[in-house]
Amino acid sequence: MKKIIILFGPPGSGKGTQASLIASNFNFSIFDTGKYIEQIVHAPENLKNKNIRRERENFDSGILNSPFWVLNILKEKTSVFSRAGLSIIFTGSPRTLYEAFGDSGQMGLVKFLEKSYGKKNIHFVYLNISPETSIWRNSHRKICVTCSAPILYKKRAPQVCPFCGSPVRQRSLDKPEIIKVRLKEYKERTFPIIERLKKAGYKINFIDGEKPPYIIYKNIISKLKLNDG
Repeated sequence: MKKIIILFGPPGSGKGTQASLIASNFNFSIFDTGKYIEQIVHAPENLKNKNIRRERENFDSGILNSPFWVLNILKEKTSVFSRAGLSIIFTGSPRTLYEAFGDSGQMGLVKFLEKSYGKKNIHFVYLNISPETSIWRNSHRKICVTCSAPILYKKRAPQVCPFCGSPVRQRSLDKPEIIKVRLKEYKERTFPIIERLKKAGYKINFIDGEKPPYIIYKNIISKLKLNDG
């Protein structure tokens, strides 16, 4: 049976790490909205596109992208996964009430997923961390330019990826001043989705995101009963 897992959590809560673990062990396909949008807005062929340029400015400043634009991307990509019969784990979507629930003229992602996968097969996980942890993790993180692995460090920033040996970079989004904007955006525009989901009858599985990754992974597996098939 095809399933959907949507991971919520502030920046740096480990959504990407947990998505990778779950995908590799339970045959899920990952859709990382932030990474996908970053590729679109920074693609050389889009540099002169006025609409994309506006979205790039929002993205690089930490402000959430236009919900209507993002929702269209989400539905287009989800349709591809669904037609292929794939289970999906989302990291970073939906990020606004509009993306989640749409309006009278546009179906939101949640209802779109219900039609494709069935409500009982959609699961929500919230990885909870403090603002202080979010700022520390993001400001002490490098990303591999080849395999995209996130690499946390304490004192000296790594120059190469420990997994594949490629150079690493700091995302523009991971600068402390940008992280604070992202946290504000998350609190004001993303977190309200949780209450709406509860009212719609969905269970939100809250997980302590401060714990080591393997503990978080085990807790998610237990909450969602993934080992039960």
